[in-house]
Amino acid sequence: MTEQSQDQGPVISVKELSVDARTPTGLKRILDRVSFDLAAGETLCLAGESGSGKSVTSLAIMGLLPKASLRVTSGEILLGRSELTRKSERMMRSIRGGDIAMIFQEPMTSLNPVMTVGAQLTEAIREHRKNLTESPETIARQMLDAVQMSDPPRRLAQYPHELSGGMRQRVMIAMALSCRPKVLIADEPTTALDVTVQAQILKLMRELRHEFQTSILMITHDMGVVAEMADRVAIMKSGRIVEQGTSIDIFERPSDPYTQQLLAAVPRLGAHAGTDIPPRVTAVPTVAPAVPSPILDVADLSVTYGRKTGWLRRGPQPEPTVKNVSFKLKAGETLGLVGESGSGKSTTGKAVLGLIPFEGSVRIAGQEVMPASSAIMRPIRRTAQMIFQDPYASLDPRMSIGAAIAEPLVIHGIGDSTEHRDRVADLLKRVGLTPDAAERYPHEFSGGQRQRICIARALALEPKLIVADESVAALDVSVRANVLDLMLELQEQMGLAYLFISHDMAVIEKMSHHVAVMRGGEIVEIGTRRAVFENPSDDYTRALMAAVPVPDPRQYRDQARLVAGAS
Repeated sequence: MTEQSQDQGPVISVKELSVDARTPTGLKRILDRVSFDLAAGETLCLAGESGSGKSVTSLAIMGLLPKASLRVTSGEILLGRSELTRKSERMMRSIRGGDIAMIFQEPMTSLNPVMTVGAQLTEAIREHRKNLTESPETIARQMLDAVQMSDPPRRLAQYPHELSGGMRQRVMIAMALSCRPKVLIADEPTTALDVTVQAQILKLMRELRHEFQTSILMITHDMGVVAEMADRVAIMKSGRIVEQGTSIDIFERPSDPYTQQLLAAVPRLGAHAGTDIPPRVTAVPTVAPAVPSPILDVADLSVTYGRKTGWLRRGPQPEPTVKNVSFKLKAGETLGLVGESGSGKSTTGKAVLGLIPFEGSVRIAGQEVMPASSAIMRPIRRTAQMIFQDPYASLDPRMSIGAAIAEPLVIHGIGDSTEHRDRVADLLKRVGLTPDAAERYPHEFSGGQRQRICIARALALEPKLIVADESVAALDVSVRANVLDLMLELQEQMGLAYLFISHDMAVIEKMSHHVAVMRGGEIVEIGTRRAVFENPSDDYTRALMAAVPVPDPRQYRDQARLVAGAS
């Protein structure tokens, strides 16, 4: 932030902003007297966990609160000297995109699927930039070039579904900046992106901030992103700002207990250097495996989607999604499977449990997995279970929690209704919930609680192996820490083996005994946690580790000074 920007005063000033929601029982306060300033050329991060009010604040600034359910009840939002909360929708349309632009969390749902990239870019330019000396098409190409999009003329003619997630987010940034806004609001702009793509997008946003002299209000729950991007930070909890200050002050001298808790829960890459086993959570001794042989033995596993068979075999076969993957996993141990989207991690997890056809050999507790044979797979299902990424999509909304957890017992004919009820109560207590939760339904729980319920269901059959597919990716940082600790505790108590699938290197480091790095459907590196994280042999592994945001703002400022001094 420059001295000039400080002298100009705030570009956006939010003063004592309160927002109420209409509920069946009356009005409920969602935002409570939120106040902050955003200076010219500054990046301010609104940080906090889900439900803290971050996104509602951004929607209030944009004038996009759903009028049927939310309304501003008091306070002011000033754009310079212009008060926004009392402006008509017609006036706000001219401000949105022109003076204030927004990048939403999921670019695929923010872009029109039936319009080309070029049509969507030029539409915004025609609406907000009058009397142009250049054509909207020329400016659109220039903006795609500015966001470092490859082959801009070709991309302008493509539709959103033809682009990768990182490309779509670049299009959103180009669209937001095409009208030279004073303020750019970025609502979780990298949450859905892989770590290397995230690093590219954050670097791009920093460069464009300086090039276009745009102030950025960034909304995120990722404290590593906060450290990398923020000049100042405002921490939100339950609709209030509990603490705000410079990024260095917040990270090094947090005064509010919630801020301290948030920072303490952040997994840090390198925090477990020098050891080959995850941290002990309880004093309970690890259960020794009954037999020395591996609980999971995968040899030359390959998966090809759309493989042609019979008379359709003419012509080239599609390329395998997973190619010749081999690894072993013992009882009581965790193999972390890490890589970016499309690397084949989830496909490997599904194949291991016989959920999709595959070639090669998979043995669980010595039993050969045969996806086509229900007679063979039925007993294997008792030995191996899966925890999926989205707990809400994994639970039937029409079934009570007790029925969902007991369902595996019913399917396998284990026990009667009384035993099911007792088993459900025991499982709920084991994952940190009360037995009365059995009577409630999925929508009545938070995301972290739903993931605990999915863990309880996976444990119902007392499995020896659990495949956890991005099982904490959708959780807030403190909830994620609690769920990971729970999984480690259950592993110690029950001798569980985990195939733990994630793109988060810090989470993989915390959880794993051994690590396999996947790229393009192949394992490019495999070894002990210490070997992979402290002495990686593959360039791709090193690139993944280098791209992880570090929750230390001083590191980024030191890097920026070095770059400035070298230029």
